[in-house]
Amino acid sequence: YRRERSLALRNSSSALYNNLAVLCPPARPPAFGAVHGTILSLLGSEGPPRQLQARGGGSALSTPLLTQAAWCELPTRVLLVLTSQRGVQMYESDGSTMVFWHALDIPEHPAAHSVFARGISAAGGRFICVGTSFGAVLVFDIPPKGTNVTLNEVLEQHRDPITDIAAEQGQAPDGAGDLVTADDSGTLCLWSTGEEFTLLGQIPGSGCTCSSVTLWNGIVAAGYGNGQIRLWEAGSGRICAQVSAHARWIYALDLAPLTGKLLSGAEDSFVHVWKLSRNPDTDDIEIQHCHAECVTDTQVCGARFCDPAGDTFAVTGYDLSEILCY
Repeated sequence: YRRERSLALRNSSSALYNNLAVLCPPARPPAFGAVHGTILSLLGSEGPPRQLQARGGGSALSTPLLTQAAWCELPTRVLLVLTSQRGVQMYESDGSTMVFWHALDIPEHPAAHSVFARGISAAGGRFICVGTSFGAVLVFDIPPKGTNVTLNEVLEQHRDPITDIAAEQGQAPDGAGDLVTADDSGTLCLWSTGEEFTLLGQIPGSGCTCSSVTLWNGIVAAGYGNGQIRLWEAGSGRICAQVSAHARWIYALDLAPLTGKLLSGAEDSFVHVWKLSRNPDTDDIEIQHCHAECVTDTQVCGARFCDPAGDTFAVTGYDLSEILCY
C-alpha cells in the first residue's frame, strides 16, 4: 500500500469508534462520511459535499451529538443510517431524503448513564440492526422502497451499552449464525437472523471493551481496548487466535469480503492490514500480518477498505480535517 490523495473535510473527525463510513457503488468512485459533533460530513461519488445534522433537539442549543454513521446495503436498496444521543435517522444513500426517524426512550429521571444509539448493520436481507446504550439491539424491517420502516423486534441480551454490530460478509458454515453484537464489557452475542432473531451463543467479556467487530466465513474478529485482536469460531464460540496488534485502544476494524483481509486502526497512530484464512488441511483459523502504516501524530478513529478486495483503504483521525487514502 502507498499513500495516495487526501480528501478535505469541512470539519475534523470526532474521537468515536468506527468513525468512517464508506460506500462502494459498482463502477463508481466510493462515497465517504465522517462524524464531527452534531454533523455528518459526506463526500459523495456524485454531487457536491453535503452535511447532515443530527435531529431530535428542540432548539439549536440542544442538538444531540452524533455517535456513528454507516451505509447499510440491502438487496433492494441502500440506506444511510445515523445514530445519536436522541435516536436513529435513516436517509436515502445520497443523504438527500430522510426516510425514517426513531426516537430513543429517554428516561424521565436520567440515571448516571448517558442515552445514545451506536452500532449499525444491515442483516438478514431486509433488516437494519442498531444498538443502544441500554444494551438493547433494535431490529428495523426495511421495505423495498418508501418510508414504511417498522421496528420488528428488540434483542435484549446485553447488559452493557452496544459498541458495534456486524453481519456475515462471506458464507457462514452450518449453525454459525450470521450476526454478531458487541458491548462495552467485551461480551459478544451470536445471532441467526430471520423472521425472528435467535440467540445461538454468547462469548463472555473479560472486562475489556470490544470496540469493533467483524464476521467473515464463520470467523469473528474482535478488536479490544487493550489493543488485542481476537479471533473466535462463530459456530462454537471457541477462541482461535489472539494478537497483540496495537499498543493502544483499537477504534476500528474492517473486513474485505472477497479476500479476508482485515484492517485495524487504533489510538497508537498505526493502521495494520491482516489476512484471515482457514487452513485447508485442518480447517483451523489463521491470521497473517500483511502491512503496517503509521499515520504520524494521529489518533486513528476510522479505517475502512474502499473496495471488496481490500486493495485500497481510507483512514480518519481525531482532529484531522481530511480523509487519508491508501
